[in-house]
Amino acid sequence: MAAVKFEQAMARLEVIVGELEKNDLPLDESLKIFEEGIRLSKNCLKILEEAEHKVEVLVQDKNGKKRIHAYTPDDEVDELSS
Repeated sequence: MAAVKFEQAMARLEVIVGELEKNDLPLDESLKIFEEGIRLSKNCLKILEEAEHKVEVLVQDKNGKKRIHAYTPDDEVDELSS
């Protein structure tokens, strides 16, 4: 499977879910698009994990030094009060 952009994968997943919810596909077709959905969801998860890693690496402490730090909503409050 060629690299698929996150937004494209999510759009296709929405279509797949809609088709599966209709419940009017033959079993073999349902399985086929279900498998496609699983591949797309794994791809999306990988993209999100990579993005999270980038954010962690780019967060800087108050001294301007880069440090690995998982973002929390409290970080935003801390920056606003500084």
